[in-house]
Amino acid sequence: MKQSHDIKQTINMTPELMARIEELLSHYPADKRKSALLPILHDVQDAHDNWLSIELMDKVAEIIGIQPIEVYEVVTFYTMYNQRPIGKYMFEFCQTSCCATRGVEDLMDYTCNKLGVKVGEPTPDGMFEVRGVECLGACGYAPMMQLGDEFKEHLTKEKIDQLIQDCKDGKINLHYKVNG
Repeated sequence: MKQSHDIKQTINMTPELMARIEELLSHYPADKRKSALLPILHDVQDAHDNWLSIELMDKVAEIIGIQPIEVYEVVTFYTMYNQRPIGKYMFEFCQTSCCATRGVEDLMDYTCNKLGVKVGEPTPDGMFEVRGVECLGACGYAPMMQLGDEFKEHLTKEKIDQLIQDCKDGKINLHYKVNG
């Protein structure tokens, strides 16, 4: 798998994105600008094909006035930030206790086998990727996953089959939350 430093990403800090960053920074005192890092990273990632290259992380650090390592630490810690291009349809399965006891690992294996990939590996056409994540906060609906900003709950193999087909048929419209 290629790392983000092997893949070139066009950095496009549009006037609209810069205005949004400045608006986020305005919520914090000048000496606490780093506090805006997480929402800024969300908006920058959303504006750059849902991933953050090293060059883009460096640009965020420059804008905020912090060291690049401070951005890298955050991006590598949280699974919501992507360090490489990802599949268009990211199936993010909750892997914590409630979902685990309800069979999420078998569903992840089933999904990977169905798509012909391993966890964390996009399909060759870039359409799908399967990822395990920490608690998504919907324990009463286990096993579950997130697709875009929507939860898919009480999962079964049949529901996975239908989701995959709906994605292929263009019936799944990905909506991502706008921070702010």
